[in-house]
Amino acid sequence: MPYSIKILRGLEELDPKVRNVFFDLLEEIERNTRETVKRSDFDELKAAFIELTKSVNALAEAQKKSEERLTKLEIAVGELAEAQKKSEERLTKLEIAVGELAEAQKKSEERLTKLEIAVGELAEAQKKSEERLTKLEITVNALAEAQKRTEETLNKLIKRVDFIEERLEGISNSVGYSLENNAYKSLPILLKKEGVKVEGKLIRRYYEDNQINVWGKGRKNGKTLLILGEVKVRPSKKEIDKFLRIVETITKKEKMDAFVLFIAHDYHPNIERYLKEKDIKYYWSFELE
Repeated sequence: MPYSIKILRGLEELDPKVRNVFFDLLEEIERNTRETVKRSDFDELKAAFIELTKSVNALAEAQKKSEERLTKLEIAVGELAEAQKKSEERLTKLEIAVGELAEAQKKSEERLTKLEIAVGELAEAQKKSEERLTKLEITVNALAEAQKRTEETLNKLIKRVDFIEERLEGISNSVGYSLENNAYKSLPILLKKEGVKVEGKLIRRYYEDNQINVWGKGRKNGKTLLILGEVKVRPSKKEIDKFLRIVETITKKEKMDAFVLFIAHDYHPNIERYLKEKDIKYYWSFELE
């Protein structure tokens, strides 16, 4: 018996196994139809066939929806698989990162341990430094106290030295003034032997802030000269150089040459040679009358 196109289309959409079952059923129906049947049987068969057609269509529709859902499910599963793959990749990276963090943490702990040891050593060193500093402070205080006592002793000694210097200066001045007074009387005669004629008196005077022990004027070879002399108990090179600087200042300001001389109780041989090198006339105290 011929089948409707709608039934055939519905069967085409079914699963092959299901479709084969329906084909077998239809063949059986067709075989039975060829046999003589009653009208009532035919109506029943027709009704059954209609119900079968509805069932086939329903199954075809359900199969179609199942395939659509299956396709969506396959897509979803694929996406889940891709997501799982990415998750595993991320998890692998995360595991590597966690491993690296664990290694870094281990190294940090090792460094922290070393730092704790170093801090402990520094604390111990600081403690020792403070102990040494305390001892040093005690020593410094002791030295300061000793220094204070030394300064007190030194001040007393300075006062005694100042007193002795005053006494010596007084004695030196007395000797010097006595020697100068004798020089004022004897120098005109002694200088005459050097070709210098003293004009007026020889005196002691200050030139600006400098004391000149012997000051006067004279003539030599028709030329007026300043007579400038220094009287010392025992002159030194330093004193000679200082006096020569004063003489240079005076001659420049007075615009006159000078006859320079020294008078002393004692001359060291080196001083005598130095005076001769400087072309300075010098007299011993015993040469004065």
